[in-house]
Amino acid sequence: MADDQTEPGYSGLLKLPAPTRSPWWRLAIRLLMAIGILVFTVLLVYVDRDGYTDQTDPTHEVSLVDSIYYTTVTLSTTGYGDIAPISDGARLVNAFIITPLRIAFLVLLIGTTLEVLASQGRELFRAARWRKNMDKHVVVIGYGTKGRSAVDTLVSNGLSRDSVVVVDPGTVAQEEAHADGLAVVTGDATRREVLRRAGVDRAQQVIITTARDDTTVLATLTVRQLNPDTYIVAAVREQDNVPLVRQSGADSVITSSDAVGRLLGLASFSPNLGSVMEDLLTHGEGLEVAERDLMVSEVGKAPQSLPDQVIAVVRDEKVYRYFDPTVTLLARGDQLIVVRPAKELPWAPRPGTHNEDASDDEP
Repeated sequence: MADDQTEPGYSGLLKLPAPTRSPWWRLAIRLLMAIGILVFTVLLVYVDRDGYTDQTDPTHEVSLVDSIYYTTVTLSTTGYGDIAPISDGARLVNAFIITPLRIAFLVLLIGTTLEVLASQGRELFRAARWRKNMDKHVVVIGYGTKGRSAVDTLVSNGLSRDSVVVVDPGTVAQEEAHADGLAVVTGDATRREVLRRAGVDRAQQVIITTARDDTTVLATLTVRQLNPDTYIVAAVREQDNVPLVRQSGADSVITSSDAVGRLLGLASFSPNLGSVMEDLLTHGEGLEVAERDLMVSEVGKAPQSLPDQVIAVVRDEKVYRYFDPTVTLLARGDQLIVVRPAKELPWAPRPGTHNEDASDDEP
């Protein structure tokens, strides 16, 4: 489902990022340790077999099989008493070596069982709590290059990773999403059950970045059926498919191949212009494009007179370019699309980040 992962699969299984190793890995390690204790104790008894007596054998001799038998009944605390230490050395070995090994053996077995059960219970509890608390979240369908970049941009703009759910059937994508601390629902995003498990019906936004445009269309249709109100952003490879994806229910459609091609053309035609465009699309340093509220002190002013470089004004849910006569003077409730420093500088303050009153705040 990722733009660079096309591995098929469908399970609809929710997987939360695990902070520790799998309980089954810990189980295997503990079993190996228990076997090691058994083997060590058998060798210990067999080497000192002259210090033991077998009440059921006329010769009272202890064989290798007797050593294995004695070890298992002793470490498991069954202790039938038919084989017993008779020499002082064997009794001391039992007291100071085999008894601690018996305790360690029991702790391993009981602890392993409790650990596996507790880990499974914790995982079920985490999944149930996640589903209960997940609301107004963001679902990212496809965790390839575009999906990861979209999540990085959301997180860098203040969205918590706990509010992001990835839907992808690819094993590599799942591992990468878990490494980034994201919850993953495995499966095909064109299936309703998979999207329900991701909480699409309660999601605030859905970002679709699949490897194929036809998959994007099906995923968009399914998402829109489950949640008529969510905001859907979809990426397509071909410009010809933009109208089809919009008709399927997407609110915004990004043409990846055309966008990359235009950037390549700009960089080739004008390296300086290409550098500025790359700066605008890169988060963290230099310039950034952002949307912010209009401040009370900015009401009635022209867009060109503000500290930020205003490039568009959003009024009544419609976008106007800064030179449009409709927005010659800014009014209460306007939203501004601006180009500003990615990090505030002493000579370039960022309005809206110093607890100023927004123009649409209640008086």
